[in-house]
Amino acid sequence: MPHSFHVFPDLVFLFACVAAQCFLAIWAGRFFRQKWLHAAIYAVSGLCLVGYGAAYLSLFARVNHHFPVDVVTWTQGSALTAGLLVVSTAVLGAVVRRVPYRKDRRELFRTAGAVVMASPAAVTAFGILHHNDFRVTETDIPMPGLPRDLNGLRLVQVTDVHLSAFLSEREFARAIDMANETRAQIALVTGDLITRRGDPLDAGIRQIGRLRAEAGVFGCLGNHEAYAHAEDYTTAEAARRGVRFLRFQTADLRFGNATLHLAGVDYEPFHTPYLEGAERLLSPGSVNVLLSHNPDVLPVAAHQGWDLMIAGHTHGGQIGVEILHHDISPARYYTPYVRGLYRIGRSAGYVSTGLGTVGLPVRLGAPPEVSLIRLCAI
Repeated sequence: MPHSFHVFPDLVFLFACVAAQCFLAIWAGRFFRQKWLHAAIYAVSGLCLVGYGAAYLSLFARVNHHFPVDVVTWTQGSALTAGLLVVSTAVLGAVVRRVPYRKDRRELFRTAGAVVMASPAAVTAFGILHHNDFRVTETDIPMPGLPRDLNGLRLVQVTDVHLSAFLSEREFARAIDMANETRAQIALVTGDLITRRGDPLDAGIRQIGRLRAEAGVFGCLGNHEAYAHAEDYTTAEAARRGVRFLRFQTADLRFGNATLHLAGVDYEPFHTPYLEGAERLLSPGSVNVLLSHNPDVLPVAAHQGWDLMIAGHTHGGQIGVEILHHDISPARYYTPYVRGLYRIGRSAGYVSTGLGTVGLPVRLGAPPEVSLIRLCAI
């Protein structure tokens, strides 16, 4: 993906933060009468604007390679978290402004305004405190014509680790232990061990090397390995530890009289032709499973004839809310395949919410998970 497009969503969010910050400063300045509070609000607003600018600049390698990676990560995370608070508070404030004001209920309105100002902070604090509360989720995937010897086959998936200042090697080791406790026959790693160059990639490789599965550990690479120019290094070092990243490659896994044909592709950028030539990786007569970090390739994979696609990338939206039975999350602006099981004809796709976070250390409505997948005959 061209770097300019990679940072474009962040630029849009930056402008949203600036606009929301200006709105809040004006609104709060009118709402509160104390001059010292006005000064404090404007001072905080100014600091936030500086922070947003610093967060955006931290996206560029030419800037952030001059600073320790943890400093860059926390600068960006703090500014984006503040931005999330500001935007959500501004939206709520705009709603409150539309409520007719009554002088006889002045204190009620002031209390409501204070609650509006505080509620996004409380929700965000909850998301920060629970962003590393890993769980094991179990999903049965019915598959037409699945051979008897593959019925009940268990695959455990670890994805979107983003080992960084937001997720330590010790925490990741806990997730690896959870994956091993599932006793799956196949272990899968579907990309994004780190977020940016300078993150502890070797620690991530060391931990995935601890994965244990009867038929082996396989994976595909994600967009952040590409951004960090670490695809070849990750592939080679992981292979030394028994983890095979499939880069437009295949592996045939035999279970009794049946064969599971596993294939993997490198990250497929959004808005580009998907899976060009991947149909050549198919194996007639086998159950064909495709590993792709980007789940948006599912319609193409189904058209080509893949029985199952396993992906990550979206973090389940990372931050999402349900309104009128509709899930609202940033990931849905990129793809309709955000989390869980999807079906297109005879093909299925599974998208894990993953373990880590990007941008800000917050998870709301998309708990981090180790995914246990069971194949079921129908």
